[in-house]
Amino acid sequence: MEESRKIVLIGTAHVSKKSVEEAERIIENERPSAVAVELDPRRYMALRGERVDINPVEIIKKGNVFLFLFQLFLSRLQKKIGKETGVRPGEEMLTAIKKAEEIGADVLLIDRDLGITMKRLWNTLSFFDKVRLFYYFIRGLFETDEVEVDELLEKDILDMMVDEFRKISPKTAEILVDERDAYMAYNLLKASMRYERIVAVVGAGHKDGIERFMQNPEEIPDMRDLVEIKNRRFSFLKIAGVLITLTVAFIFLSILLYMGTSEFVSAFIAWFLINGIPSAIFAAIAGGHILSVLTAFFVAWLTSLSPLLAAGWFSGVVEFIMRKPTHDDFEEMMNAESFKELYRNRAFRILLVAGLTNIGSMIGTFYGVWYLSTKYGVNVKDIVFQALQNLYQAFILSGLNPFLTSNSLTFAIWLP
Repeated sequence: MEESRKIVLIGTAHVSKKSVEEAERIIENERPSAVAVELDPRRYMALRGERVDINPVEIIKKGNVFLFLFQLFLSRLQKKIGKETGVRPGEEMLTAIKKAEEIGADVLLIDRDLGITMKRLWNTLSFFDKVRLFYYFIRGLFETDEVEVDELLEKDILDMMVDEFRKISPKTAEILVDERDAYMAYNLLKASMRYERIVAVVGAGHKDGIERFMQNPEEIPDMRDLVEIKNRRFSFLKIAGVLITLTVAFIFLSILLYMGTSEFVSAFIAWFLINGIPSAIFAAIAGGHILSVLTAFFVAWLTSLSPLLAAGWFSGVVEFIMRKPTHDDFEEMMNAESFKELYRNRAFRILLVAGLTNIGSMIGTFYGVWYLSTKYGVNVKDIVFQALQNLYQAFILSGLNPFLTSNSLTFAIWLP
């Protein structure tokens, strides 16, 4: 294709000195009218040292705590490897941009927004995929193993992560690599209509994919599909949340109807403590303020009953109010080189308090359901079966008796 011949692709490793020198040399020799780099505006600003506003309260409210920690983990791993190679991550991109400015070439940011990529990835991973992912995340915070730097001559850090993620979810590679290859190829082909010659600096793992899409542009998906963020209508957590709510409601109703008010109060106190104690303990482990810990303790019983609420939302917001972070805290969080530094950081602690509180609440919820059903002799399976049986009978009755009201239907469903 004529347009693709006007584009010179450079495949680089993001933390390799050789890549920095190669990018500078090729741009100098080619003297292109435009230099394209594997960056989006936000990553470009971050590489230049410009402050990127981070609102931890918004992150918590939108339920993106673990997504943000996931991105922070990737950033930290890349910086760790960069420190071992003596090259700042993304330095070859900055060198390419600087060289473009020197020769008077335009700079093109051709990659998809990192936030879109990560949200698409996060929404694709199943609950168990995420659990496994965070096992590696927590392990990575404490591991001090040396990284095989030679491997970076063939792949960039994100592609190395993809190899690991393939074991967790095959869909990962499609979102982190294939989709971005198509996105960047589209932008390059579009730019080739305006520029006589383009030098594109991309990660080595993207070069083949971009070339393939440029040679076969009909295979490039619709750009609207590549930037759309679809939230799952049904997920394991949503389904589990609804089932837990219904199950606990069944248990408490059964206790109230068959054992009386005193046993109902006793069961409620048990539910309150079983949910509150682990939530508070995990908030304390995260280094939360005493009011954040108390908040986790007092709200966990209620949030466990609602699939729309999370105890970490409340403890995280209280942590933010009590220990409001500064801009310096956010910068230090993004540049932290050890878990010890992160743990002491007020911005990170807000997210850690929210995340660990939710984990403690989840543990308390599942244990609470088990405890109530065994302690009070409530067989959840039998209750559900009886409710379904009553529902079936109620529908039969409603078909035979047109005067059966909706209220009597509801009563028939719940009455054993």
